[in-house]
Amino acid sequence: MLGSETTAKAYLDRAAAELAKIDPAELQALADVVEAAWHARKFVFVIGNGGSGSNASHFCEDLNKCTLRREDIDNDAKKRLRVLSLTDNTAFITAIANDEGYDRVYVEQLKNFATPGDVLIAISGSGNSPNVLRAVEWANANGLSTFSCTGYSGGKLRPLAKQGIHVALHDMGLVESIHLTVFHWVIGAMYRRMNS
Repeated sequence: MLGSETTAKAYLDRAAAELAKIDPAELQALADVVEAAWHARKFVFVIGNGGSGSNASHFCEDLNKCTLRREDIDNDAKKRLRVLSLTDNTAFITAIANDEGYDRVYVEQLKNFATPGDVLIAISGSGNSPNVLRAVEWANANGLSTFSCTGYSGGKLRPLAKQGIHVALHDMGLVESIHLTVFHWVIGAMYRRMNS
């Protein structure tokens, strides 16, 4: 854990340096995938575990709400994003985990909800979460676009997903923070694209 080894100033300097290494084309690609789903009226599903699961929920909420202008909240004709964080379906997750195994908590939801042309955004700092990998494998085989958000070496997830953002850093907290920073840019980009 980088924060346990550095001063506050050194930590912030490192965070800034790591952010500067992110490929802007990867951010653009994530916004493009979300925009394509919006135009096609397809769903965007977001998954992750732990802090990445929290990021999935946060990203989902912001894409759904913060891409709308305040004056469009009551406009039923306004075309909206369709984004679901599969981390938030607690009863289903615990039922599947208890009866079938935790590695199936996301893939079983996709089997219920997903259709070809939908998007799966898979967040895993290590890139090796079995439930995330299983969901991406299924999504690839069933006509979904897959996009990964990884850290460390990228694990098995980075080459498995069709596109992705990679934070080449061995510190989970900073990886998760950078992912959330990236997501906030995508939310802003989608606001601009949806309201121009």
